[in-house]
Amino acid sequence: MTPGTDVKYEFGGPLGASAITLGLPVLLYFFAFACNDVSGCPAPSVLSPQTLSWAKLRAEIGWPAGGLRYLGSWEATGVVLGYYLFSLLLWRILPAQTTHGTKLVHHGRRLEYRFNAFSSTLVHLAICAVGTYFQGADFVVWTYISDNYVQILTANILIAYGLATFVYVRSFSVNTNYPNDDMRELAAGGQTGNLIYDFYIGRELNPRVTLPVFGEIDLKTWCEMRPGLTGWILLNLAFVAKQYRTYGYVSDSIVLTACVQAFYVLDGQYMESGILTMIDITTDGFGFMLSFGDAPWVPFLYSTQCRYLSVHPVHLGWTGIGAVVSVFSLGLYLFRAANSQKNTFRKNPEHPKVKGLSYIQTKRGTRLLTAGWWGMSRHINYFGDWLQALPFSLPTGLAGYAIIPAGSATAASHAFRMLDGREVVSDQAAGLGVFFTYFYVLYFATLLIHRERRDDAMCHEKYGADWEKYRKLVKWRIVPWVY
Repeated sequence: MTPGTDVKYEFGGPLGASAITLGLPVLLYFFAFACNDVSGCPAPSVLSPQTLSWAKLRAEIGWPAGGLRYLGSWEATGVVLGYYLFSLLLWRILPAQTTHGTKLVHHGRRLEYRFNAFSSTLVHLAICAVGTYFQGADFVVWTYISDNYVQILTANILIAYGLATFVYVRSFSVNTNYPNDDMRELAAGGQTGNLIYDFYIGRELNPRVTLPVFGEIDLKTWCEMRPGLTGWILLNLAFVAKQYRTYGYVSDSIVLTACVQAFYVLDGQYMESGILTMIDITTDGFGFMLSFGDAPWVPFLYSTQCRYLSVHPVHLGWTGIGAVVSVFSLGLYLFRAANSQKNTFRKNPEHPKVKGLSYIQTKRGTRLLTAGWWGMSRHINYFGDWLQALPFSLPTGLAGYAIIPAGSATAASHAFRMLDGREVVSDQAAGLGVFFTYFYVLYFATLLIHRERRDDAMCHEKYGADWEKYRKLVKWRIVPWVY
């Protein structure tokens, strides 16, 4: 695409890209401070703007005495960079699956990828298991995360901005006289000529760097499956340990949430090569959208439920556990069954499991399934993926709590007493914290709907009249008979 001609913007164009680039860090800080272990979730003053004062709000949210400069620290930044370096080291030294991606548009060849995120995460967890065995909930990793949560968040935000800036500037060195010798190319949607939009969406499709000792690293796939996802598990475990230090026990809700989310991460990392057919890898450039999503957004937003439960230990009981596990199992089955059916049909349409299923033979030579799971909706797998995510929030119940100082008389019908004497009550705050604990579910639904729309537009451009015929046969986009 030539900058300035036939420009197609997404995400609200330059204005939307600006709002997202500047607004997402603010949103993560809002989550970190407004739902806290100092005054409650949400902090009382957030709900009473008529009595709001900076002094009162600062006390309720645990705002650092030094102000903005104490949102980060050189020490925490160094620790986070050390974590990234260790993850990179594991990527290099552990046995890995080597595979090739889809054909590059301008080269007709495939890039080679090295995958071992699953074993890398197991090494992280094994080290933490040993440390926890000897030090329990006071293991230094767990206490450091809890004590420096905001500073670690800030470090990851800075890494995201740094990565996005690096790949944006470096993208201008891509030789667009294709095919070039180093197989670099620009993403179709990242060449609008608008600085903020291209910075956000990503100019270069598959930026790679070569480092001493480590060799060539594909930045996009490495960031997609490693530090953030593994960090998500580690943050959750730190909050489990925090609940134990706070109450002297761990609740079934936080254990279930941590386990379900860990399974979700490890399952994705185990089948890591599957990302090579995702729109993130095949179409999108690597810019702020992905760097921020990988570094701070995934681990810090997605661990909100365990952070909430570390302060408000909901007890589900066997009935509640069974309900949550049932929803997760249904989503997992739907997601796996749909994807398995599609992959089987692609590889061997005559396989007994898919033989006889109706399809459309496209002019491009490919086939579009119109029966089975894929006859129910065009992206039935997205529905399964969303159902898997719903149990992340369900254990938090009707979220919301207030923290009562030690020694205060309370008439609350139910309260959790911390070991330091403070009480956590939810009578008046119940339901007021759902924005924090259920935000992920709404966000993920929005993400999947947007992704389906993008995929639909690309498929229409790719298949033309065949796709229009397919849409008439398979009317529903994601949820059958609903959407």
